[in-house]
Amino acid sequence: MIGRETRAAEPLLEPPPFLEETIPPARPAAPPAIEVDRLTRRFGQIVADDAVSFAIAPGETYGILGPNGAGKTTLIRMLTTLLPPTAGTARIRGRDLVREQAAVRASIGTVSQAVTTDENLTVEENLSVQGKMYGLWGRGLKRMIDRRLQQVGLTERRRQITRQLSGGMRRRLEIARGVLHSPHVLFLDEPTTGLDPQSRRSIWEMIGELKQADAELAIVLTTHAMDEADFLCDRVAIMDRGRILCEDAPAALKRALDTGERTELETDRPISPADRDAILALGARNWRGVTPTSVEFQSRPADAVGRRAAQHLEDRGYRVQHLAIAPVTLEDVFFAYTGRELRGE
Repeated sequence: MIGRETRAAEPLLEPPPFLEETIPPARPAAPPAIEVDRLTRRFGQIVADDAVSFAIAPGETYGILGPNGAGKTTLIRMLTTLLPPTAGTARIRGRDLVREQAAVRASIGTVSQAVTTDENLTVEENLSVQGKMYGLWGRGLKRMIDRRLQQVGLTERRRQITRQLSGGMRRRLEIARGVLHSPHVLFLDEPTTGLDPQSRRSIWEMIGELKQADAELAIVLTTHAMDEADFLCDRVAIMDRGRILCEDAPAALKRALDTGERTELETDRPISPADRDAILALGARNWRGVTPTSVEFQSRPADAVGRRAAQHLEDRGYRVQHLAIAPVTLEDVFFAYTGRELRGE
């Protein structure tokens, strides 16, 4: 019997390298733009910031709202290395605020409320001085100046003396200086204070364009303009007496009020305590007197408290001179948490 012919098993051929499926190594996750852990600052017996904690992601715009004395300015001064903390820690892009100050300063940009540009230099000269402070020189500096001037709409003004610029253009130049060296985090302190509505809107649009150009840029914004915070911020923190009382997206903060509707009501004479209590019984919340004859309050839309309140007052002999009913705003959120309105410094 003739057996079958057997052959040794041939080794499997390996695919050529260019056909191999390659899996790129995992990229390390970028650190948070800002990490703040129980950051505290005392001045003698006064606690300006009391164990403040929060985190901001790359690309996020984070608004800080608070009345005078809330601790906002002290917090920003600590985060920009101008003031050492009494306790707690903070990191900017993974760099410790105290131990790595030079690295922190290189990674942040600041635009203060005060005008800091030299009014006797041209627009381009102001940017050139700023760039050299951050180690930018030659062609690299020129390219960056060209880029920032285009972004803020001042290319045609580059050789104009700064004192000849309008207020809005001056603020644009301030912001261009703040981002000239491509910081990871930009601190904006009241960026539109004193500007007319058209200039304010222009600055808002410019900030949006800067973020589109650099998706990793995180912005910390302090402002007294509620519409500004609502328009620009991904999240908002409300501070009072050195503590963060709440933080969330503006829309989420407004939803959390569980009211949804604000009423402005003005009468021909002050509303009596008895009539105020009657309106509160209808479902009005967060009552506040704006003037002796005008009040604001919040309620749930389904309860129609605004119209019922106006009808009650007319039935009691008041003349309603103004009635406005609208969705709640960030200012209503602010008042609900602090019991006071937010006004400019």
